[in-house]
Amino acid sequence: MYQFNDQFTKATSQFADAAAQVNRLALENAEKAFGLQLAALEESTTATFAFWGELADVRDFDGLKSVLPKGAQIARANTERGIGVAQEVFANSVKTGEAIGALAKGQFEKAATQAKAEVEKVAKAAGKAAK
Repeated sequence: MYQFNDQFTKATSQFADAAAQVNRLALENAEKAFGLQLAALEESTTATFAFWGELADVRDFDGLKSVLPKGAQIARANTERGIGVAQEVFANSVKTGEAIGALAKGQFEKAATQAKAEVEKVAKAAGKAAK
């Protein structure tokens, strides 16, 4: 009975360690994504409010015609920035998923190796008892 408890304790400990590593990877990915998105939002907001400040200072139609191309350029830059950040967040998420998959694969291989060793150990003991 003690051997079973020891094996169960080891397996539980390995599972807890793996879960902690998965959580750490997921949290790091979320932190990166949040940081990237927050930085992009800050840049976009700053550029947009600067444009709105210039637009508020316009007093005639000619001034409006000179400011509107800048507004289109800011809108385009904001869109490109958003798409770039989304692509980077996606790439980081894929890398995190691959790391979690590799971790899970390693845990399965380790468990299989341990189970195989235990089966061989029991088979040897049964072979000795049969003789």
